[in-house]
Amino acid sequence: MNNISFKTSSDAATYSVQSKPPGKAGTWKDFITVTKPGILRTNLVAAFGGFWLASQWDVDYIKLILTLLGTMLVMASSCVFNNYFDRELDLKMERTRNRSLPTGRLTPTTVLSYAIILGIAGLAVLFSFSGIKAGLLGILGMVVYVGIYTLWLKRSSTWSTSIGGISGAMPPVIGYVAASGRIDMGAWLLFALLFLWQPPHFWALAIRRVEEYRAAGFPLLPVVKGIHRTKIQMIPYIVLLIPVPILMYVYGYAGLIFMIVSVLLSVLWAFYAFKGFTIKEEETNSWAKKVFFFSINHLTLSFLLMIINTVHKF
Repeated sequence: MNNISFKTSSDAATYSVQSKPPGKAGTWKDFITVTKPGILRTNLVAAFGGFWLASQWDVDYIKLILTLLGTMLVMASSCVFNNYFDRELDLKMERTRNRSLPTGRLTPTTVLSYAIILGIAGLAVLFSFSGIKAGLLGILGMVVYVGIYTLWLKRSSTWSTSIGGISGAMPPVIGYVAASGRIDMGAWLLFALLFLWQPPHFWALAIRRVEEYRAAGFPLLPVVKGIHRTKIQMIPYIVLLIPVPILMYVYGYAGLIFMIVSVLLSVLWAFYAFKGFTIKEEETNSWAKKVFFFSINHLTLSFLLMIINTVHKF
């Protein structure tokens, strides 16, 4: 495990100097952007897929809507907490220094209050309408993302991406448990699908922006161990994705079309990942960009096909 220490006092000074209000208060758009809507959209699709898979086309639409609402609020709260705790680090990266907190459009007190309100509201909805297990999974996701990932591992260890994947895998499991009331093989397979997908997806982005992360002091795998080691570590995650849709078909959760297409997508993703070992150094950024966007298409197509090809209850 590799550690990088941070000088809190100097960071605070940097923040106080560089984050003076730009002359106008934040707008409603700032309150939306601090929730990271791109992440919310992806995970809402996953939560919908989990609920739909467990329902087997016999869907309680009111419960589905409330589960998606609760899940969205919990995820939004976690993302806002992430923005709050990372506000000093965000100043160090070109990609993040124009966010609402570093620029002063929103104050830390406002963002912290916003995160707490969203979290309480989201958990209240999940516990009230989606069941105790769904609510507990919501808490687990928040604790891992905010406490373990954001406050600890992101600042100290290359394990941040892998462990942080636990929180990213919660939305489809919350949806599944809300519809079925149980944690069974279907829930574990959905968890595996999202958990295994996340590290190689994020590491492709990290390779593209490795110098930014290095300058900011984030101990990500390509920063600490190098790009070649990161390419190696991506392989087992992608390869382990291949049997997941096969098991979902064997256990009667999804149909043959989903299994075939999802397996092919994982095999093709593995092919692109292995190709990274044959390219020239100057082609690394282009390769990582292709792998990153392919991973997004992989997840989107897999979940859409899973939904469409869910086995009927009757």
